[in-house]
Amino acid sequence: MPRYALKIEYNGKPFRGWQKQCDVPSVQQAIEEALLKLESTNEGIQGAGRTDAGVHAYAQVAHVDMVQNWSPFRLSEALNYHLREAPIAILQAAPVADDFHARFSALEREYTFHVLYRRAPSAHEAGLVWQVKHPLNVAAMREAANYLIGKHDFTTFRSTICQAKSPVKTLDTLDIQEHDVDYGAKYRFTIRARSFLHNQVRSFVGTLERVGTGRWDPVDVKAALDAKDRAACGPVSPPHGLYLAGVTYPRDPFAK
Repeated sequence: MPRYALKIEYNGKPFRGWQKQCDVPSVQQAIEEALLKLESTNEGIQGAGRTDAGVHAYAQVAHVDMVQNWSPFRLSEALNYHLREAPIAILQAAPVADDFHARFSALEREYTFHVLYRRAPSAHEAGLVWQVKHPLNVAAMREAANYLIGKHDFTTFRSTICQAKSPVKTLDTLDIQEHDVDYGAKYRFTIRARSFLHNQVRSFVGTLERVGTGRWDPVDVKAALDAKDRAACGPVSPPHGLYLAGVTYPRDPFAK
């Protein structure tokens, strides 16, 4: 059976997350229902990451086995036709080897988190950014973020319902950029690692926001990390500012 990789963009607001669940809408379920319109015996897709309820994606990756040989363009167009009423887009489809696995073949995942500082409500980005009412000190947040880079026991930044076997992960990148906008500022957090714990990125951002407002000192983040205690974590940021921005593989399946 020919295998295809799919690059997927979605707005997570109407979904209870990526993963298929009973009686609630999910991104995976919507795509699998579209696939069944193309091939009635399709067995479904495997995604690179399980984004939570309300989390978005610029470039989620999944793989699917098809019965027929589809041209990549025709496959993506057909899926987009059947997904036209959902905020999901198949950006690209590409044939891959039988041993390609969207999740287990991945070398790194990149998430971005968008924060908007503005007093007035956002008419255009509501539900797409985390809006805060106070400016953030980027230099202080960067200093605090440096304590998180590398291999650590991230128990403090791990959800109590996380199913990972170990809290030890290696964080490759935690970069913070600021951009001026009318009446405020935007902050973009870029976070990269091979894999993440449940709620790890949102725990990072919520904690660093405390540093940005001056309620925490940068060294308080190190103390929280060293505590290896979930109670030491800052507040978890809301999901709607978070995006799965990309997945890296030994060979880019979508390279032309």
